[in-house]
Amino acid sequence: MKLSEIKKHLDELEQIAFELPDGTLVPRHFHVTEIGKVSKKFIDCGGTLRNEEVVNFQLWEAQDYDHRLHPEKLMSIIKLSERLLELKDSEIEVEYQGNTIGKYDLGFDGKHFLLLNKQTACLAMDQCGVKENSRPKIAKFEASSSAACEPGSGCC
Repeated sequence: MKLSEIKKHLDELEQIAFELPDGTLVPRHFHVTEIGKVSKKFIDCGGTLRNEEVVNFQLWEAQDYDHRLHPEKLMSIIKLSERLLELKDSEIEVEYQGNTIGKYDLGFDGKHFLLLNKQTACLAMDQCGVKENSRPKIAKFEASSSAACEPGSGCC
């Protein structure tokens, strides 16, 4: 999601909620502690120089259980960030700490902002010798009390 899209959604919301990839919600007393511009200059495996820029939102929660960030307050923080950081209409990346700090893409389902797991990818498939369909398939494993991971089952 781009910066312009979150602003559009904030205009239509009465409250803000962020949903983690497992379906749970970030606690309602979260804070947006930072909005930043993150630039990355790198060379891909094919030798191409690349530049990437994202708008970074950092979510944080404290023991401040009465805190609620309202859409108009987040909008004012975004507008100030746009002016002072000279933000472009870039993609948003969200940082949130669960067991460790995770970085997520951002989506929207009409009610909640969705923290979407980020994926890596080869940017020079035509130059690195890896065929696009040769990426290993990862079996999804859902733990239950009767589930066990057997050798060769593809679950681990």
